[in-house]
Amino acid sequence: MQVTEILLFDTPSSVFIKKQDDLKINQRVVVSVNGGNELGIVKGEKNIDDTKDLANFVRLATDDDNTKRCENCKYARTLLPEIKKEADKLGLNMKVGFISTNLDRSKIVVNYTSDERVDFRELIKVLANKYKTRIEMKQIGNRDESKIVGAIGICGRVTCCKSFLSDFDKVSIKMAKNQNIALNPSRINGMCGRLLCCLKYEDEFYEEMQKKMPKISSIVSTPDGVGKVTDTDFLREKVSVELNKLNEEDTTEIKVYDLNDIKKIDKK
Repeated sequence: MQVTEILLFDTPSSVFIKKQDDLKINQRVVVSVNGGNELGIVKGEKNIDDTKDLANFVRLATDDDNTKRCENCKYARTLLPEIKKEADKLGLNMKVGFISTNLDRSKIVVNYTSDERVDFRELIKVLANKYKTRIEMKQIGNRDESKIVGAIGICGRVTCCKSFLSDFDKVSIKMAKNQNIALNPSRINGMCGRLLCCLKYEDEFYEEMQKKMPKISSIVSTPDGVGKVTDTDFLREKVSVELNKLNEEDTTEIKVYDLNDIKKIDKK
């Protein structure tokens, strides 16, 4: 079934509604999710098999909805230290990342991270009694937290998860190795403490170049004779080769060649 995908504000997840032909990408809309109205933005269309949890389209967002959302964000920020304090009182091993509410504030969502299972039933009772509304506890990952909170990456720009990424592709340490990046956590980990999402972007290119490029210390044939590979430059497709220099000093020299100008020599 073809549906319209809506990316909710202040939450790392999307919901789906029945396909709406009159909606355009990046339009703000109000949808009903679990009995409460939420503000979101049209992301596009998708084909899905399971349609039992579809949200309901309510209307296009108005200026009042946008204003209400801004007020709710301010309200949620005031709740954060209070809820953290209540969780600490109960000795819960959890980190309260951020708080969000739906448009009518009929629900407060406490987003948290934890490395273990947390029994937060007592916390829900305390918060429900204090704020007189429904409390929902939502465990999220470190990447989800970074996506909502946002940060500046080591590249000097807003993190990809905050600016445009909606889904997290699998990232592996092999991708960093393919790109010859030092396996230093400060170099390959993002603000969330997980591997940088951007390692995935050029992985296909580096995988292909790994097949084409000779390995370090391998023997290759060059226009100037046979030599040993000392370095490779994937981006410029250059190879540095150490050649035997036949003179009285019996020294060596290193020359840089285009990848197409050398040939691998198979070991026998």
